[in-house]
Amino acid sequence: MTSPSRKVLLIILDGVGVGALPDANLYGDEGSNTLGNVAEAVGGLNLPNLENLGLGNIAPIRGVAPQARPGASYARLAEASPGKDSTSGHWEIAGLNLDTPLPLYPDGFPPEVIEPFERATGRQVIGNIAASGTEIIKNLGDEHVRTGKLIVYTSADSVFQIAAHMDVVPLEELYAFSLTARGLLEGKHAVGRVIARPFTGPSGGYTRTADRKDFSLPPPRRTLLDELLDAGLASISIGKVDYLFAGRGFSETIHTRSNTEVIERIIEHTGEKINGLVFANLVDFDMLWGHRNDVPSFRRGLEEFDSALPEITTGLRDEDMLIITADHGTDPTTPSTDHSREYVPLLVYGKRLKGGVDLGTRGTFADIGATIAEIFDVRVEAGRSFLREIQSG
Repeated sequence: MTSPSRKVLLIILDGVGVGALPDANLYGDEGSNTLGNVAEAVGGLNLPNLENLGLGNIAPIRGVAPQARPGASYARLAEASPGKDSTSGHWEIAGLNLDTPLPLYPDGFPPEVIEPFERATGRQVIGNIAASGTEIIKNLGDEHVRTGKLIVYTSADSVFQIAAHMDVVPLEELYAFSLTARGLLEGKHAVGRVIARPFTGPSGGYTRTADRKDFSLPPPRRTLLDELLDAGLASISIGKVDYLFAGRGFSETIHTRSNTEVIERIIEHTGEKINGLVFANLVDFDMLWGHRNDVPSFRRGLEEFDSALPEITTGLRDEDMLIITADHGTDPTTPSTDHSREYVPLLVYGKRLKGGVDLGTRGTFADIGATIAEIFDVRVEAGRSFLREIQSG
């Protein structure tokens, strides 16, 4: 049965979780609750439009009251794949669950990774630890500028990050080094992403630029995006989404530099007659605020998105579906600056869809991909569609 919805607008609030998963203790994330803890820290959130859709029906959030008749159907989703990485989170949303986690390097990368990288680039490496990106350039930036050695670091996520000053390593050269690393990191060392992290400025005032670039591991099997593209349907990426799929499965990619710009591009697409998927990611919650434990900015980002919701929802065509969710947590109130293993929220809205359906606590993000697959009469390998539960009539 094919739904009358012909365009799905899928928005990822990157890192906006709603409470620790039962296995969070395995990741050191007990007590993480991105939305709940941010709300408590600021004395309550003011998100009237998300409130009306039913955000407060998913989990207790100070300032966001549950609604007797929410405009959207709602759920919280558990991640079935091991880990808490943006890559695996997005793959799971697109209907691909992982059985084994992407590799992590809490003690840095072994010589069998670093030595071939140094030989291939002709530059030595400094750092090679798990660290905050802003802290490591503050601590090692002067040595890098003086010697030309590359700053390599990782985090609690499956990433190989290369930081370099733009006056020392031109941007295209940094990208080339990142591609070199991507080619070397395979097999048991196949990290989810290699990330180029350029920075600029004088000693004591180093600042990362907006020229970050991700070089992702391709999904190991087909995802919803491959299926849509092969069926001749639209598959449009806004923000960083295409990076997380190594560029695979998209008919169009739109790169952005901020949440504000992502929201602008989303609004431009709301009323368009697109037959397929618009897949957008608001990365600033994760990259700028979650990882830096910046609670006030996190709150302002939520309020900015909330204020844009009326323009997004009213602009949708009658046949369209809006899905709002997340890919993991990034609780800025905890001592950690890394992702957190959390449930994520799910809000599903459409002018011809039922509102107020409690879709429960679901066992995988892939239920989203399965639902979109049913809409467009394609298949994904994981997940259970909730489409029939929210269709009217």
